[in-house]
Amino acid sequence: HGCSAAVFFCRCSCIFLFALAFLVTFKWVSVNEILLGSIYSHEKSLVQVPDCMFVVSALIDLEPKMNWASFYAVISGVNRHSTGIGRIWLSVLFIFRILVLVVAAESVWGDEKAHFICNTQQPGCNSVCYDHFFPISHIRLWALQLIMVSTPALLVAMHIAHRRHIDKKLYRQAGRTSPKDLEQIKTQKMKITGALWWTYMISLLFRVLFESAFMYLFYMIYPGYKMFRLVKCDSYPCPNIVDCFVSRPTEKTVFTIFMLAVSGVCILLNIAEIIFLVARATSRHLNNSKDSAVGAWISQKLCSF
Repeated sequence: HGCSAAVFFCRCSCIFLFALAFLVTFKWVSVNEILLGSIYSHEKSLVQVPDCMFVVSALIDLEPKMNWASFYAVISGVNRHSTGIGRIWLSVLFIFRILVLVVAAESVWGDEKAHFICNTQQPGCNSVCYDHFFPISHIRLWALQLIMVSTPALLVAMHIAHRRHIDKKLYRQAGRTSPKDLEQIKTQKMKITGALWWTYMISLLFRVLFESAFMYLFYMIYPGYKMFRLVKCDSYPCPNIVDCFVSRPTEKTVFTIFMLAVSGVCILLNIAEIIFLVARATSRHLNNSKDSAVGAWISQKLCSF
């Protein structure tokens, strides 16, 4: 079982990396429009598309014009197999990160380069100084962070799609090919056990890794996470040390700290979910051993979540 789980994970990882490379190359604009435009127009078509495709379409279209109710439905469709803590993480991700990023943060950083002014008329000095102090835009870095944090769900989605494919084969071999039986396979909630437990744990570890890496990256690029009103620049082709003024520094500092604080909350939720899954797996192991009374007590407490 361990060998087959490892082989399956390797296959999923290869498919995952190939899908990302394909998406970056071709952008899948037409597929995304088809999915978001037609899937929700016909209720039954929701069961015709694998869960991983829903995640892909959601991750590609992060523009303000997108229907955010549809986006929430897409992510929820993948997240319905997770624990209660995972659903809390989804709510925090959607409300306190995506909505804040699109509704508020983009307007604050919308005039970032145009209103970055230096007290010199030297051609190119403004652009060089801006690139020096803002090598990566906050908005683009946050968008990349959200994409990287959300993509581990693809591993879980592909694993669930693989399990459903196997269940369909078993149903067909048993002669159970009625629409009701097939509908039951598509709508049933998968238990996080066995190989799916390992896939889910790996996705959580990747989330924590990506969140921590981006928080460290923010700290390296913007030490102290603070936006200064006045910065001094002496980069070429500036004739000497010039003063440059940053627009809306207080607002930008507040939004930066808020987004990083929410990122920290997401890390804590992911760690809590890892602890929860480990504790539940331990209780199941104790249930099957001589300490069944202790395992039953732990299981009862965990089931209350």
